[in-house]
Amino acid sequence: MSDSADPGSSADGDDAPAQVSSPDYHSENHTAAQTCGWTANALRGEGCCYKKVYYGIESHRCIQMTPVVKCNERCVFCWRDHRGHAYELGDVEWDDPEAVVDASIRLQKKLLSGFGGNDEVPREVFEEAMEPRHVAISLDGEPTLYPYLPELIEAFHDRDITTFLVSNGTRPEVLRDCDPTQLYVSVDAPERHTFDRVVKAVEDDAWDRLLETMHVLSEKEETRTVLRTTLVDGENMHHPDWYAGFYQQADPDFVELKAYMHVGHSQGRLDRSSMPDHEEVVAFAERVGEYMPEFTEVKGVPSSRVALLSKTTDTWVPKLEKDSEFWERDPMTGD
Repeated sequence: MSDSADPGSSADGDDAPAQVSSPDYHSENHTAAQTCGWTANALRGEGCCYKKVYYGIESHRCIQMTPVVKCNERCVFCWRDHRGHAYELGDVEWDDPEAVVDASIRLQKKLLSGFGGNDEVPREVFEEAMEPRHVAISLDGEPTLYPYLPELIEAFHDRDITTFLVSNGTRPEVLRDCDPTQLYVSVDAPERHTFDRVVKAVEDDAWDRLLETMHVLSEKEETRTVLRTTLVDGENMHHPDWYAGFYQQADPDFVELKAYMHVGHSQGRLDRSSMPDHEEVVAFAERVGEYMPEFTEVKGVPSSRVALLSKTTDTWVPKLEKDSEFWERDPMTGD
């Protein structure tokens, strides 16, 4: 877990907000943000997130946030403290989407403000970071539990900020109405038995809802879709043919397979040997790809222990290509 946020502090320096359980985030009411390690690296010129390699995201200009810390799953590989994921939502006073966007931008600027005096960070790069162009709605919790998620995505788009939403797929009725720039859904088991053991969903019908979400994704025409699997050696790293069959129900644009990392609270649930190395991840991805012949490309990023299955060599989000209209509207580099 990053140590970039002040434990026990909120965005304005007062006591930690009651509706966010973890004190390790900068928070405003139920909105939380944290500096991604790759954002810090990119600011210092020390590399960028694999999402830059695969999709064109500028790591130093990406907000990592969530509109809700609560979660309805207890994945064994999660680095977060499950005690902070209390599922009861009745006491939450929900902010409207515009307020969440405003909070996210404020929190990001506060989190990165210290880099302005860092000699390792070029001034131009720091000033760009103060004008975020992407948001990863993925920090913690399950975003579809926020009741205005489709409207939140549109609010970010209205600010010319691209959206990368990560969901566990347990709210297909919400995802049906969500059209982010790119939609990720976690598929961390090829069948129900492994799902129950690894994901430990709070709701009894979570598996059935995930199946329904696959059909929701298959109907998405404009939104880029990604299925992502966290591979845990000895737990869910088996039956590549079953994974392929499951994936194909969603007709995704991409499939990401990423190694479990032995960090945070997951260390109390899993042994370090559960963490596959990059070569094992790529090998498993290639085995899955044997059953998905339309996915002709396998791209790996060793520093992140991740492999991407794709139907094409060009995997960047089209609007993030250099000299696109999106960058022409950039407040830092465009008109």
